[in-house]
Amino acid sequence: MSDERTGRSALRRDLRADPFPAVAEAAATGETASLFGDIRATIGVRVVNLVWRHLATMDGALPWAWGALKPIYLEGIADRATIRFRETMQLPDLGSLAGPEPASVDAVLASYDHSNTINLFTLAALVAWLRGDVAPAGTAEKGPRLAAPDVVLPNLASEGEVAHETWQRVLRLNRFGDSAEPLILASMYRHLAHAPAFLERLEAALAPVQADGSLDRAIAVNREAAAKQGRVLARAIVAARPQAADKIERSVSAFVDHAIGKMVTICRAVRLARIL
Repeated sequence: MSDERTGRSALRRDLRADPFPAVAEAAATGETASLFGDIRATIGVRVVNLVWRHLATMDGALPWAWGALKPIYLEGIADRATIRFRETMQLPDLGSLAGPEPASVDAVLASYDHSNTINLFTLAALVAWLRGDVAPAGTAEKGPRLAAPDVVLPNLASEGEVAHETWQRVLRLNRFGDSAEPLILASMYRHLAHAPAFLERLEAALAPVQADGSLDRAIAVNREAAAKQGRVLARAIVAARPQAADKIERSVSAFVDHAIGKMVTICRAVRLARIL
C-alpha cells in the first residue's frame, strides 16, 4: 500500500509539472498494463505511443478511447486510409540521409512511420466524433492490415541518459514543424537520441526545409488531408459519449494537430531519405 501511495503522489507531481504527463510502460499496472499490452498487440508495435500513455493519466479516458477505436484498427480501416494518404502526401526534399548508422536508427524510423500514420487517422476520427464534426457521407473502407515492422527499439532516452549536447539537439529538432506552446516532445527523437551522430545529420537536413517553409507547408497539407479523411472514418465509431469528452478531445487534438500531425510528415520524409 505504501508503494501504491508513493506512486500516486509521484503521478500527481508529474501532472502539475508536465502539461502532457504520461504513464511509463514499465510503471503500468492492472487495467492500464493490460490495455497497453492490447494496444501493442493490435497496432503491432513494441512501444505504446505517447498519446495512449497520456490518456492513461485521466480517469477512464484510456479504456473508453481504446474501446471506441480498436475496431477501426482491427477492421483495417486506418490501414486503408494510410495507403491512400501515402499516395498523395507531400514531403520536403531532405536529400540523402543514407549512412552507416546502427540498425536501431532504421528500426525506430520504421516503427514510427507505421504507428504514427495509423494512429493519425484513428485519432483524427476520434477528435471529429467528439466534436460532432463527422462527415455526412463517405465510406470508412475496410481491408487487409498493413504489416507492422518486426523490430527491436532502443530505450526511450531521458535527459539524464544522454549527453547534454544530444538532449539540446533533441529539443531543437522537436521545434521543427511546430511552434505550439506547450510543446509535446516527440518520442521518436528520444528513441534516436542513442544515435547522436545521426541526430546531428538529421538536424542539418531539416534546418533548410524549416527555413524555406517547405516543411511547414507539407505538414499543413498532409494534416488537412488527414483531418478530412478522419471525419469520414469517424462514421465507423460506435460509442457512448464519455463524461470527460471535452478533456479527452483537447488532449487528443493536441497530438493530432501537433506531435503526431507533424511527425507523420517528418518521419516519412526521413525514412525515404535513408534509402536515396
